[in-house]
Amino acid sequence: MEENTPDIQQINEEIERESAFVELIQMEVNKAIVGQKHMLDRLLIALLGNGHILLEGVPGLAKTLAINSLSKAIDAKFSRIQFTPDLLPSDVIGTMVYNMQDNQFEVKRGPVFANFVLADEINRAPAKVQSALLEAMQERQVTIGEKTFSLEEPFLVMATQNPVEQEGTYPLPEAQMDRFMLKTVITYPKLEEERLIIRQNLNEEKPNIKPVVSPEKIFKARELTKKVYMDDKIEKYILDIVFATRNPGQYGLSKLIPLIEFGASPRGSINLARAARIQAFIKRRGYVIPEDVRGVAMDVLRHRVGITYEAEAENITAVDIVKEIIDHIEVP
Repeated sequence: MEENTPDIQQINEEIERESAFVELIQMEVNKAIVGQKHMLDRLLIALLGNGHILLEGVPGLAKTLAINSLSKAIDAKFSRIQFTPDLLPSDVIGTMVYNMQDNQFEVKRGPVFANFVLADEINRAPAKVQSALLEAMQERQVTIGEKTFSLEEPFLVMATQNPVEQEGTYPLPEAQMDRFMLKTVITYPKLEEERLIIRQNLNEEKPNIKPVVSPEKIFKARELTKKVYMDDKIEKYILDIVFATRNPGQYGLSKLIPLIEFGASPRGSINLARAARIQAFIKRRGYVIPEDVRGVAMDVLRHRVGITYEAEAENITAVDIVKEIIDHIEVP
């Protein structure tokens, strides 16, 4: 058994050495963004985890600026799609256009052909448009007419939704929610941070964000995160948290049974393990500790737990349920 045990010290040294670029990205993006460390960390987790992220927050909290700055810092192509009720799938993925000179149809690619795609206010567009993004997000490809095109890596969709205004919106179906690795809720900046934001804007300081990392470095880092050591106890801890969302009674949480309609899918377990590993990598550590799991569990699970009418009647949210589970499950 001892022969199969990885050399944690060696992994730790390699991760510490190779993860230094994360600080470079953070420093570069912070030229444009004041505060919002949580949002930037989550964007990096989604990027290194080859996943997608759903951001929820009121307008004006620098969501667009964050992903645009990140794309500049890693020298990648950025595109923004404003989702509206009259948007069509072809406005997202592209369409066939008739070329009169050549007397034939040719493909006109849509804005989804980029490395970083911002789907702004995704819940404003109907299901048909939302599902046009699904193939791109899941299969990393787009079909236009009879042709299928692979999307360029890295490919990250950051969707935003406004939690306040619910009139004229189309809630994301569970199947699409599940495809987002993380759902992060963005809050207002602190007073001192906002003072700095005001000053920067009044002085019209336009930060010049330079590419500090190549996309190749991101691919290499993705492979490296797979080396981060995860002990069996941590694995069991992740499974306990996820299984408690499905069968709370087995974990001494019988009071949650009438409140949960459905628990997290296996994607929840996979993404929780992956996000915990990347969290360790960002912290420049070669092994996962329970704090890594606890740190990312809310963002991985909050959109994967369905609540019953009874929970809604009692004003209990999925966040309350996930918090209860995280606080209850024994930490290894």
